[in-house]
Amino acid sequence: MLKRTLTALLLIPPVVYLIGWSPEWLFGLAVVVAVILALREYFALCRAMGFKVFSWIGYVAGVALCVAQATGYYIVGRFAVNPIVIALMLVGFFLLLIPTLALRPSIELKVYLTAVSVTIFGILYIGFPLSCLAPIRFEAHYLIGGPRFIETRDLMPQFGPQPILLLFAVIWAGDICAYLVGRPFGRTPFFARISPRKTWEGAWAGLTGSLLAAWCFQHWFWKTTDLRTVILLAAWIAVAGQAGDLVESAIKRGANQKDSGTLLPGHGGFLDRIDSLLFAAPALWLVLACSSAVSRASGLFI
Repeated sequence: MLKRTLTALLLIPPVVYLIGWSPEWLFGLAVVVAVILALREYFALCRAMGFKVFSWIGYVAGVALCVAQATGYYIVGRFAVNPIVIALMLVGFFLLLIPTLALRPSIELKVYLTAVSVTIFGILYIGFPLSCLAPIRFEAHYLIGGPRFIETRDLMPQFGPQPILLLFAVIWAGDICAYLVGRPFGRTPFFARISPRKTWEGAWAGLTGSLLAAWCFQHWFWKTTDLRTVILLAAWIAVAGQAGDLVESAIKRGANQKDSGTLLPGHGGFLDRIDSLLFAAPALWLVLACSSAVSRASGLFI
């Protein structure tokens, strides 16, 4: 418990700085490093299950997605190309490239399909979700005519550092409350086949902690957005985060590993710390993208 607490206390300040005040290049670099570390542990778990992986392709694809998402909006003539479009184009490219490269003579055809599937899954499971943090953090800088629609977004979640700070606050609070309540008081298994230690008591405590953290965050740091909107957004993030936690637990259970690694004392591996983020980040991006689209549509009629 002491190691767990000390590690958290050491990591929280630099993470908060990266989210709220760091320059674009440093934030982008941090996301790239996170993708590489997470993929490294994911590939190790896959090898522990006896799967062959094309790790170098996974790293290249993960970094490429991060760069694409962090580039902002490119103006080509009269057309604006959204970074998410570039990212999706890259995903399609790698979906074609990986099965083709896997045809090399050195790979046995019996493991061809699993090697291709495991590698592609890693890109979609880790590379793409983490790359979504970049447009959330900086997309407001690149929105063409964005300020024209600011008056229509006062009750809607907005791009920028605030939603990512909310994202981490909700996930951290949920994890802490689930741990503090689930460990001593948990009695009803939540998903025993995947994670015997997770209980319904811990899950509800985690959700409650997430909503309380969202209320505090809106009250002190994000008053420009309606409280009900923030609470609903927090609930969406919390549920997505718990789903991400279960998915990573299933992967570890399949590899017969308790932790994804040993990088963080008291916490296990890096992937163990960001498992909720892998589902919560794209879930947050989806809501923000939809609200931005509604804001633009509303602005057309003002």
